[in-house]
Amino acid sequence: MTSNERLKSALIHQEPDRVPYDISGTTVTSLSGIAYKKAMKFKGYSEFYDDTKIVDIVSQIIIPPENMLVELKSDTRRVGSSRVLDIDQRLRKKGDIWVLTDQYNCTWEMAEGKDLYFNQTFHPLEQYDDISDVLKYLILPDLSSRKGEMYDLFDTQITAGSESSYIADRNCAGLIEMYLRFRGYEKGYMDMALYPDETREIFDRIAEHKIQYWDIFGDYIQERGLEDSFQVAAECDDLGTQQSLLVSPKMLAELVFPPMRRYLDFISRKMPEMKIFFHSCGAVRPIIPDLIDMGIDILNPVQYTASTMDLAELKRDFGKDLVFWGGGIDTQGTLSKGSVQEVRDEVKRCLDILAPGGGYVFTPVHNIQEDVPPENFWAMWEAWDEFSAY
Repeated sequence: MTSNERLKSALIHQEPDRVPYDISGTTVTSLSGIAYKKAMKFKGYSEFYDDTKIVDIVSQIIIPPENMLVELKSDTRRVGSSRVLDIDQRLRKKGDIWVLTDQYNCTWEMAEGKDLYFNQTFHPLEQYDDISDVLKYLILPDLSSRKGEMYDLFDTQITAGSESSYIADRNCAGLIEMYLRFRGYEKGYMDMALYPDETREIFDRIAEHKIQYWDIFGDYIQERGLEDSFQVAAECDDLGTQQSLLVSPKMLAELVFPPMRRYLDFISRKMPEMKIFFHSCGAVRPIIPDLIDMGIDILNPVQYTASTMDLAELKRDFGKDLVFWGGGIDTQGTLSKGSVQEVRDEVKRCLDILAPGGGYVFTPVHNIQEDVPPENFWAMWEAWDEFSAY
């Protein structure tokens, strides 16, 4: 089977020849540049060092070169906006500190040789105590004037002759995460409790920003005649912690889900051939029925070490309605701290639970970070390669 055929089969809950494998199909199913270079060095693949592409500079997430994706048998390829636009104009260095101000006027800093990622140091709307000022000064970039530029970028991400399945990936973080980037965590959560109407309006504006992006993406796919090459549109919002939801189900239902449903509905209408992928870490089982009701087809990263997220129970209760994309191995524990044999055993266990009946795409629980030993990266990949056949 081709990668496109394999993924299409898995997405309609059929068993392809093997479980599809995703590395770097989205910015939440990839790996850090440091982890990648360590893995390549371990195998002597030094020729694959230099042609990586940073797609999320804040998290230092990269996409390996095409020849390495082929070597790794990845069934997916990412197509989508960079997380930070006009990066050459926005990134500067002060001493040994890299400073980045993104298109939303959020500032991020990373100390060279010390930090592994950029940390947010300025929230542009945190200074305001009056919620009316937050509404007044919230400015989201207008993407309509950048349509041609985005088309050019997407064109460069399409690999001529590739039989891979392309993932249409989002342009920004989710509604809650974007709100917190604007307001800071303390004020952002307090706004949700004290000013629900105004907070909901801000969520609506962020949703409209997403709709503008997906409108451009849908036009691109249609005008380029690529409907058969794209099967998945990837969105996100981190709604859970290790033990619980970040905010109450009631608050989610009243403030977050209506604007979320609006942009998800737009994606479904604009690109009806697409399955909707939704990333949320943590203990999200209580709201899985809500996600399904909003039209979400695919759940990622399936963080099975979080409370209530037992893999067998998730497969039993939601396996007919959801495709599980992730849950391949625990990145926080086994992949970073376990032995090679423990990695192999856990990959096999997860495949045994999630693969039967289709509806499963293998990738670890979230991005592979720099603390993952290269031997464990390859043990994970080799175990998938060995045990993924149906």
